[in-house]
Amino acid sequence: MGESSSYKEYLAGLLAGLATVITGHPFDTVKVKLQKHNTEALGIKYRSGLHCTARILNTEGVKGLYRGATSSFVGMSFESSLLFGIYSQTKQSLEGGLQSGKPQLQVIIPSAAFSGAIISFVLCPSELVKCRMQVQGTDSLVPKSSRYSSPLDCALKTVKTEGVTGIFKGGFTTLLRESLGNAVFFSTYEHIRYYMHLQLKDESSGQSNLIDVGVGIMSGGLSGIAFWSAVLPLDVAKTIIQTASDRSSTTNPFHILKSVKYPHFINSDFGMNFLTTRKTRKKNVREAYWVLYGRFTGDLDLEDAIQV
Repeated sequence: MGESSSYKEYLAGLLAGLATVITGHPFDTVKVKLQKHNTEALGIKYRSGLHCTARILNTEGVKGLYRGATSSFVGMSFESSLLFGIYSQTKQSLEGGLQSGKPQLQVIIPSAAFSGAIISFVLCPSELVKCRMQVQGTDSLVPKSSRYSSPLDCALKTVKTEGVTGIFKGGFTTLLRESLGNAVFFSTYEHIRYYMHLQLKDESSGQSNLIDVGVGIMSGGLSGIAFWSAVLPLDVAKTIIQTASDRSSTTNPFHILKSVKYPHFINSDFGMNFLTTRKTRKKNVREAYWVLYGRFTGDLDLEDAIQV
């Protein structure tokens, strides 16, 4: 892949990140509040994602669903740009310039895990700020005197009270989530995309652009579901760690998960609702990336797609 194509990958990822915040941040706000409130002993318990959404709209309006969106714009833009760019270039390096066409797990998994580990250093600070802003809205147990006025205020006060390491609280959990999750995502994505193109390669060339978009949406969406099905417990732990009122509380995700009652993960109202909201959000950025990629390159035909 040439220098021009690499540039387009980073730019497509950047725009996809912006698009996913606009469309997906409300889902993420609901997800964070479900994870926070429904795993604590005190405070209101939401019956479902719709119940949570209704309470936010009734008390804060639409802007309440976009609480903490500023840090998401920064984090998701860089995350998407770096993730897809690093993954693509790492995969090419491991392949040694020889592309067999068929997906190779021995190449995909380390490439995806490495790119996920790298972006975790960008995601952790931005998600910490985002989560702390989101949980201080509707039904918050955070005292008004301790609330933040903006994402910047949150970041500055966190560094002031907890030190530079405080802004990276939950970093290990974020690294695990992104490394494992992206290994699952790209393994699923590459295989679904490859076999879908094999089935559709005989379609007329006049419909090739439409087919490429459809394959990108389908494979990206299903892979996003696979991602969150694999790492949802780690995401729950990360939210609890980053929003804990006791700053000295454990940051070990496995200790956190032991303390969370398992019905929270399998209860039809709670577990399935925040699983669905998180899957929906992640599908947005993956689908947006592959559609934007096709638009930017303009020459992504079926044979090229199979070989990527």
